[in-house]
Amino acid sequence: MKKEILLTGDRPTGKLHIGHYIGSLKNRVELQDQYNSFIMIADQQALTDNARNPEKIRNNLNEVALDYLSVGIDPSKVNIFVQSQIPELHELTMHYLNIVTLSRLKRNPTVKNEIKEKNFNESLPIGFLIYPVSQAADITAFKATVVPVGEDQIPMIEQTKEIVRSFNSIYKRDVLIEPNVLLPEKGLGRLPGIDGKAKMSKSLDNAIYLSDSPDIIKKKVMSMYTDPNHIRVEDPGNVENNTVFTYLDAFCSDKLQLEEMKEHYRKGGLGDVKVKKYLNDILQAELEPIRNKRNYYEKHLDFVFEVLKKEV
Repeated sequence: MKKEILLTGDRPTGKLHIGHYIGSLKNRVELQDQYNSFIMIADQQALTDNARNPEKIRNNLNEVALDYLSVGIDPSKVNIFVQSQIPELHELTMHYLNIVTLSRLKRNPTVKNEIKEKNFNESLPIGFLIYPVSQAADITAFKATVVPVGEDQIPMIEQTKEIVRSFNSIYKRDVLIEPNVLLPEKGLGRLPGIDGKAKMSKSLDNAIYLSDSPDIIKKKVMSMYTDPNHIRVEDPGNVENNTVFTYLDAFCSDKLQLEEMKEHYRKGGLGDVKVKKYLNDILQAELEPIRNKRNYYEKHLDFVFEVLKKEV
């Protein structure tokens, strides 16, 4: 039976963190036997808001590739490639730009939110505004039938579907394929930053990276935002919107023990330090084999370069 085609990827703006791991990387490893997977390092897309710092993108191509290999993405099963090395993607983007209006681009809620977050205003790069069209080119060029995304990215896939329909209608042939969305498991939302902010981000410096040393991980965990009203050990605590418990929900496999811990915290008598130490132990166990693999591939960069040069 022919496998469906899956396309996904990351922007090489820095090393990948545990938010990437729990949100997509871990799932990619689980799916790599099920789909014909293409994983793109989206350097062209990263330039849409980093054009004045191209060195940042260039320097992080290998970092992202190292993170892919370290989590268990297997290049013998998965096609890993760099976006800028496929010139056909840029040609297809130009075709699509002729059938997408400016007003439609401005209506995309995902792009609107990102423009607001980045405070672009009148300094908005045109490349950033049109990146949903570039994404549509990436998806359709590989005839991807499945695209793993979070709910906030659904409008991007809807725009891709619109482009597919318009293109097929104009040329009166079903040349392009409409992709389907693959959403994360229910309850697996985006991890907040260690400071409690909604988004874990490289730019906000509130992330735990897959390559962080044990000491750095521990330091970050012990500095995590918790319930500000849980001042004394005996005080009742809130586990909702408590960053430490959000991370435990994502990484703790012993759900029974976690529920007992939550109940204890709610009643009072359980201190933040003890909970953080428990989380630290879990994260150290999860990340140690990943870090060890990364260290191995850092000593075998020739293999990494070959992976990135392989034709897709």
